[in-house]
Amino acid sequence: MIEELKSRDIINKVGGRFKLSSLVQKRMLELMQGARPLIEDTEGKTPMEIVIDEIKQDKISVDDSPAETEAMPPLL
Repeated sequence: MIEELKSRDIINKVGGRFKLSSLVQKRMLELMQGARPLIEDTEGKTPMEIVIDEIKQDKISVDDSPAETEAMPPLL
């Protein structure tokens, strides 16, 4: 399953190796903290395999939108 992370297809789908690494880490943490898998067939799969299948099935992706921040008051 680790070999699938080296695939150009999955790297390009996410937008690069670093984004892929970040996405996998965040989603694995969510699963380990009790989040439900977003795919149907999880029987006998490791959390890593579940995350990879979620990415391949376009169930999760990287959010590239800028974070909302509160407007700062002007400095005097």
